[in-house]
Amino acid sequence: MAQYLLSIYQPDGEPPSPEFLEPIMKKVAAWQNEIREAGVWVFSGGLHPPDTATVVRTDEGRTATTDGPYIEGKEHLGGFDVIDVPDLDEALRWARGLADATTLPIEVRPLAFGSCAG
Repeated sequence: MAQYLLSIYQPDGEPPSPEFLEPIMKKVAAWQNEIREAGVWVFSGGLHPPDTATVVRTDEGRTATTDGPYIEGKEHLGGFDVIDVPDLDEALRWARGLADATTLPIEVRPLAFGSCAG
C-alpha cells in the first residue's frame, strides 16, 4: 500500500454562497464516508484562506517571516485528503470521486517517507 495526497485547489476570492456550497459539502461528506468505509482514509483537513498564511524563510542563519501565501495565484490549496491505496490507479479512482464532489481540480501525489528528496 502507498499513501497519496489528494490536494483540493479552489479559486481565490470570496467563498461561494451557502446555497451554492451546501450541496457540494454534502457530496464531499458522502465521499469522505466512502473512503472511511473502504478503509483507505488516513487523514483529511481543510485550510483557512490564504491570507491567514505566514511564510518563514531563513538565509545565512537569519529568519524572516512574511504575511500571506508563499505564491500569489488565481487558485490556492483549500484542503486535502491522505489515502492509503495499492497504487496510483486506485488513487486516481478516488480522486475522480473527490473532483466530482467538489467540482474542483484535485492534484494527486504520492507521499515520500524517509526522504526529503522524494
